[in-house]
Amino acid sequence: MLNGKGRLGLAILACVGLATSISTTPAAAWDRGAVQTFALPQGAPMVEGLTVGPDGNVYVSTFNPAGSGNSQLFTFSKEGRLLKGVTIQGSSSAMLGLAFRPGTDVLLAIDFGAGKVLIVDPATGMATTTCITLKNSPGSPGLNALTFDAAGNTYISDSFQGIIWRLSGSPCGEATAWVTNDLLLPKTGVPGFGANGLGFNKAGNTLFVANTAMDWIVKIPVTGGVAGTPEVLTNSINGADGLVLDRDDNIWVAANQADEIVVIDSSGKAIAKLGDFDGVHNGMTRGLLFPASPAFSKDGEWLFVTNLELDLRSIGGPQTVDSQWAAQVKQHSIAKLKARIPPR
Repeated sequence: MLNGKGRLGLAILACVGLATSISTTPAAAWDRGAVQTFALPQGAPMVEGLTVGPDGNVYVSTFNPAGSGNSQLFTFSKEGRLLKGVTIQGSSSAMLGLAFRPGTDVLLAIDFGAGKVLIVDPATGMATTTCITLKNSPGSPGLNALTFDAAGNTYISDSFQGIIWRLSGSPCGEATAWVTNDLLLPKTGVPGFGANGLGFNKAGNTLFVANTAMDWIVKIPVTGGVAGTPEVLTNSINGADGLVLDRDDNIWVAANQADEIVVIDSSGKAIAKLGDFDGVHNGMTRGLLFPASPAFSKDGEWLFVTNLELDLRSIGGPQTVDSQWAAQVKQHSIAKLKARIPPR
């Protein structure tokens, strides 16, 4: 028979056990991992577009929507060493999505400021004046990100018009509106970009598209190259920006207003939240701040992501939770973290 002290002791042990369970199990399931600074762009411009080339090098483009002159393109080794920095000839100051055409060394770059897509030579900065244009665009486009299907067709998100543009076959030509849908519009959300990062699953029968303003991932079924009716797969990814799919069809999304990478499975369930913001120190971000464009390393071991570090007020937007932090940044950065989903 237990006396009062015995019962108290058991109660204390039970509480300690409960506390241990609470503190260890969720921590293992939601281990955010360590975010490292991968590289610092020369001259400290904002960088947004990012892709990993067939050579394993990392390519990033600069983004300054309030600026003038041409954008820059930087090439870094997989270790983060600057290999090349060139001016993109004939470009605006605001470049966004970058991607190599599958199986080639042809680099496509979205010129957001000019509403077109260029082919850029990373070694010289020479660019086609125009590679991809839009057929019968209903208004002013907001071309943002691009991807490809297994047949080599190019798909481009339009953040302002709620359109996915498609170019069949050749790398250059006139893209047509493949999907136009309200679910791809920014509506009244913040930041005011609708359709953004996009990517196909391995089967090629679904295209996933981030809607940044609405915090959605939109799912578009595809049959024989024909798009079906879009639907919202999942909600509440705060500032869903760029995205990339892994070999298991998990979707890794840069949440630019939550300063994290959210990983969801194909059902829309969150299975990991990686990275975090750890302040601005001496003008440099520690961790993630307005993460924008993610891409896996060639060996799949790392996830690279640009820290856009954009104060929306500087381009006439509203204040967000990160605005005052972004205003402190003097040296913009590219981050990396282990491409690992912690055990659950």
